[in-house]
Amino acid sequence: MSLTSAKGADGSKVDFIKKEPMQGAVKDVYFSPNKDYVVAFYRNKLDENGKERLERLVGQYRRGIFGESGSTFWEDLYRWPEKIVEYDGMTGIVVPVYQPKFFFGPGNLEGAEKEGKWFTSAKNLNKSIPPAEKGDLLGYLRICVNLSRAVRRLHAAGLAHSDLSYKNCLVDPLTGSACIIDIDGLVVPNLFAPDVLGTPDFIAPEVVATSKLPREDPNRKFPCRETDQHALAVLIYQYLFHRHPLRGKKVHSQDTAEQEFLEMGEKALFIENEKDSSNRIKIVANDKDFLPWWDTAKLPYTLMGPYLKELFDQAFVAGLHHPHDRPSADDWEEALVKTTDLVQKCPNPDCVKKWFIFDKKLKTSSCPYCGTRVTGIVPSLDFFSTHDGINYRKENRQMAIFSGQYVYPWHVYRTIFPNEKLTEADKKPVGYFSFYNNKWQFVNMTLSTFWVIMPNDTRNQIVPNKAVELVDGSQLLFSTEKTGRLALVSLNRL
Repeated sequence: MSLTSAKGADGSKVDFIKKEPMQGAVKDVYFSPNKDYVVAFYRNKLDENGKERLERLVGQYRRGIFGESGSTFWEDLYRWPEKIVEYDGMTGIVVPVYQPKFFFGPGNLEGAEKEGKWFTSAKNLNKSIPPAEKGDLLGYLRICVNLSRAVRRLHAAGLAHSDLSYKNCLVDPLTGSACIIDIDGLVVPNLFAPDVLGTPDFIAPEVVATSKLPREDPNRKFPCRETDQHALAVLIYQYLFHRHPLRGKKVHSQDTAEQEFLEMGEKALFIENEKDSSNRIKIVANDKDFLPWWDTAKLPYTLMGPYLKELFDQAFVAGLHHPHDRPSADDWEEALVKTTDLVQKCPNPDCVKKWFIFDKKLKTSSCPYCGTRVTGIVPSLDFFSTHDGINYRKENRQMAIFSGQYVYPWHVYRTIFPNEKLTEADKKPVGYFSFYNNKWQFVNMTLSTFWVIMPNDTRNQIVPNKAVELVDGSQLLFSTEKTGRLALVSLNRL
């Protein structure tokens, strides 16, 4: 072991510890003396196209994402190469190390990276992950929100990841954090072609189906933005259900390779397709390590609520073999944020997911994960927005209320969305709901023009630091501004 220096393309000196490297698929990785960055050298010599890709990656593309407002926001979502180095005829990149939260704590996996596969696999979730590291449903929803944001930003910059998978995403269900890694193979249409087709389980059906064609064949399909959209949908489905959306019981061939080729390519079929049940997962006696997650009758995809159901149908039915019909990362981000507003706490402290999605139409009466009965009243809000401050139109947006739940500016105003553009003021709650003296109430913390409209049309202004009881059929006018929202209160008795 010795301290060695590489020369940065910018003329700087980059120190690293020369010892037996960690080996990835194409790179050898060495730590810095303080372990605050790594230097990853490519084992094979890069061609001119490969070098140009790296130069743009650490230059133009990096500045495009990190040079804007909200740049610190993106630092948590990517481990982006910072500079190019040369050493002993080898080309390498300098990348910040992973944050501590992306490594397992004490237990059988201590020190291991929190690679996504630990959490997408039902067997791993049931048998390998320490209980303290499993997280809950809210954490997985937040992971999916963060992944959607990261992919959305890449696509907005004209880039595609090309190999989005659980191997290239680190996650932490305890904090809801996600970080995309190994992004030095980014695809730029008509400039930088993909180096790989992707990772099995995440390669889009059209790429699999045409993979046997010659590379120069015009019908051959390669990774691009639309294939990222497929991979993102698969990741989201796996994090929320711990099963793969296309791997069911349908047999296309007795040959293993041909079965894989057809199952994930030309014959790909959503395991929960409502019009074709031929690819449901078949549960057998020795599958207990995978239950209840593989049981689509017990835990169907519809339990994630209306916003995500619509996108799963779009991704795995309408868009499965029609790439242009797939939901965008923007679509996923919006639907996931709205779904997060539908969570309810499970009353069972030992429930594996701790939360579940409340569906007002179904008036969910028990937790789908542990079966614990939920009783009493669950208030919910239906949101309305306006453009003139007079006429209000119903939005496709609801909130299921639990005691202690906050209301934020993005609930109050239709022009605010919880993303990288949030100001510090926008991150602060403006009110909260509580169950007090056997009554549900909303406590106004900071809203200066908040009104409650009773079913008999009586109107009362509620000043900051005052509370108002929630009455069935009443309306909460969060703001009288033209961008403000109104919410209709429903008291759902379970």
